[in-house]
Amino acid sequence: MTYKNMTIEKDGPVDWVTFNRPDSLNALSREFVRELNDYFGKLETDYETRVVVLKGSGRMFCAGLDMKDEERPTSPPESGPTDNGMIGQRNFSGIVMRMRRCPQPIIALVHGYAAGGGFSIALGADVRIAAEGTKMNCAFIKIGLSGCEMGSSYHLPRLIGTSNAAELLYTGRFIDADRALRIGMVSDVVPEADLVATGKALADDMVATAPLGLRLTKEAFWANVDANDLNSAIALEDRNQILTSANGDVAEGISAFLEKRKPKYAA
Repeated sequence: MTYKNMTIEKDGPVDWVTFNRPDSLNALSREFVRELNDYFGKLETDYETRVVVLKGSGRMFCAGLDMKDEERPTSPPESGPTDNGMIGQRNFSGIVMRMRRCPQPIIALVHGYAAGGGFSIALGADVRIAAEGTKMNCAFIKIGLSGCEMGSSYHLPRLIGTSNAAELLYTGRFIDADRALRIGMVSDVVPEADLVATGKALADDMVATAPLGLRLTKEAFWANVDANDLNSAIALEDRNQILTSANGDVAEGISAFLEKRKPKYAA
C-alpha cells in the first residue's frame, strides 16, 4: 500500500513514522485511517522493524477527526444502517488495537496539539514524550459523542488514575505538557527543538536490547498491566459512539464546530 498521508523513514531497525497532512493539522481522514490500520497491521509479522517512533509534521501531532473530510461520518439517516456505522467506527478504534498487538514498542513524540483521535493514538503508544507547550484533550465529547473513544477509557485510568481520567473524559478539557508530566501521562517534557533527539536516544536504548527479549517484554508488560482487556473496553466505547451518533448529536456537533457556534443538542 502506498501511503499518501504519512511518511516512513527507516533508520536501521527503527521506523520513523511522520503524520504528513500539515495543511489539515494531520487530522484523521478516512483515507489516513486506512493507511494507519494497514501499517500497524503489517508490523505484527515484521521482524526487521524493532521500534516505531510516531511524530507529526507542521504545527501539531494530530488534530483528531478531519471534520472537513468528504468521507467523514454523519448521522445514520444519511450514512446508512447502524451496522455500517459500526464498521466505520471499528476502522478508527482498530488503529490502537493494532498498535497494541504489534510487538514493536511505539514512542509518540507529541508537539503542538494532540486532540481527539490524535490524543488516543498518543495514548496507545508505549511511551509518550511531549514538547514544551503541548496540549492534549479527549475532544470527542465536545462534538456530541461519548468522551471514551479509541481506547481512551482504557488507557487514561491506567496512566493517570480515575479522578484525573474522569475529569478529562467527562469534559474534553485540555491538559498541558507540564501537568501531563506531573501526573504520569508522559515520560518527559523537552523543548520542541530537542524532541526528535530525545526520541532517538530512547529508541537507540531499546534497539540495544536483544530483539526477542524486547518483543517479549512488550507482550508481558501489557499482559500484566491489563485488568480488563482492551478489546472489551473498545467494544463498549464503539457501542456508545454509535448510540450517540444515532440521535443527530454528532451531525449537530460537527456543524456547530465548523460554523463556530454553540451546538444545540437533543434533549
